[in-house]
Amino acid sequence: MQTFDLSANGLRALNSSLHALKGQTNMTEWEIINPKGAHAIAAGVDAPVDITVRGSTGYYCAGMNKQATIRVKGSAGPGVAENMMSGTVIIDGDASQYAGATGRGGLLVIKGNASSRCGISMKGIDIVVHGSIGHMSCFMAQSGNLVVLGDAGEALGDSLYEARLFVRGSVKSLGADCIEKEMRPEHIALLADLLKRGEADGKASPHEFKRYGSARKLYTFNVDNAAAY
Repeated sequence: MQTFDLSANGLRALNSSLHALKGQTNMTEWEIINPKGAHAIAAGVDAPVDITVRGSTGYYCAGMNKQATIRVKGSAGPGVAENMMSGTVIIDGDASQYAGATGRGGLLVIKGNASSRCGISMKGIDIVVHGSIGHMSCFMAQSGNLVVLGDAGEALGDSLYEARLFVRGSVKSLGADCIEKEMRPEHIALLADLLKRGEADGKASPHEFKRYGSARKLYTFNVDNAAAY
């Protein structure tokens, strides 16, 4: 295992070392100590490596991740896993606003709560939140899946496209064009797989969730929906 002391060696040296791991590498396990809330830790990684951050991070941790498995043994600031392409990011604590924003692939797991705008404009990422999420989550979400074991705040899924939202608890309010939809067998199977991959399969049954999606009223302008634009 490669152990990197961030307080002693600095962020630039860390990310330069991680960016150098192109393609296959035998340096597959990394431990980052003393993060002390630093920003952009392990951003832009593109290698099949396992990275453990022992402490909480600032904004944009694991941004643009490809291939790597990154676990934060603490909480994460704004924009964790922003524009993630593939791989897995696991936050053992809470996440601040716009977690997983614009994510195109991979899996983001948040063991605590997520703040506002979780999954905003998501484009294929899967997000599993063990706690609750804040307001305006999944605004303009295009594709992918969001699973919330707790509650959701105001305006969930506002201006949603084709992302699938699964919420176990209460929803304070739905955003424009977001409606509750039927849970069919294929959704139960999908959700069971997401709960397992999100390390939450023992915490909830897929049958306890409700599904939300787009009513498809905002795709083209309709004068009857003018107030919703």
